[in-house]
Amino acid sequence: MSHEIDLSKFTVRCDLISEAIDEKENFLNIEKVQYNDINIERIRIGKKEAKLIDKKKGLYTTIYFNDATDSNNRKNLIKAMTIELKKIIKEKNLLGKSSLVVGLGNRLSTPDSLGPKVIDDIVVTRHLFKLNSIDVDDSYSEVSTFIPGVYATTGVESFDSIEAIKNVVKPDFLIVIDALASSSIEKINKTIQITDSGIEPGSGVGNFRKEISEETLGIPVIAIGSPTVVDAATIVNDTLSFLVKKLSFNIMNIDNPKSKLINPYVFDYSNINYKLDETERKMYLGLLGELKEEEIKDLFAEVLTPLGYNLMVTPKEVDFLTDKISFVIAKSINNVLHNINE
Repeated sequence: MSHEIDLSKFTVRCDLISEAIDEKENFLNIEKVQYNDINIERIRIGKKEAKLIDKKKGLYTTIYFNDATDSNNRKNLIKAMTIELKKIIKEKNLLGKSSLVVGLGNRLSTPDSLGPKVIDDIVVTRHLFKLNSIDVDDSYSEVSTFIPGVYATTGVESFDSIEAIKNVVKPDFLIVIDALASSSIEKINKTIQITDSGIEPGSGVGNFRKEISEETLGIPVIAIGSPTVVDAATIVNDTLSFLVKKLSFNIMNIDNPKSKLINPYVFDYSNINYKLDETERKMYLGLLGELKEEEIKDLFAEVLTPLGYNLMVTPKEVDFLTDKISFVIAKSINNVLHNINE
């Protein structure tokens, strides 16, 4: 069975670099480290690699964590992110220099409120540096903030307002925070990405706006984002993948009497390594079993998008999760920009 899909019409949404690459490809420079239970993945994309995976060149650092709502996990996450953010800013020789921190998004839409919420907790100092009567401690750098709002409510492109503010404030570099879209339900509210390649606001949900980057603004741009939404096609595809894992677990334990004592509603089978062979895939999945995983995902997008049913979905507790993750990002930024040691 063959199935050709026009990907230009039905784009699978993803903002994370980890979802745009195949880890098996050995041409990428991937470095993996771990802080406690937090996994870090650093990927450096050059001009050649950028063309192959259709991403901008630069350093992409992805932080994977399980739970930002637990206080101990959150402390570890802040430490890990502080280290990674400082590494990027130091590499670009920007430590101690003036910065403009921009929070993209819509405060009235919870899944899109990450940027504005981060700005609420940023320690602003530019006004102190402009007052000659005040001596600012050397550990603090000059920091200003800005929330441009969204095009639909302001009528002004985020890029245009940011450029105008930049020309007045004249910072040495920008830090831009935005909510992202993921192509995996496992990464929602469990991932933070930091990159020096800039950002295209709204690209994850198909609302492409003008790029905010060093190339367009003339100063270094550090982009920080965390995925808060996923589309319906991805949810259906991931559900099918988990179904395969569940079937694999059942096959592996069909003769194991202990398996009958396991509560199927609480047992985590997500790490099962057994894979269905071609015959088993066809038997359990029918015609879908003949398609590759990416073909299945694209097929679901092709089915749902024309009907307007490829909805963007977010967890029911997204307001609580966004509050915690925005605090982590803001705290880490403050730690780096103001050289705070904890």
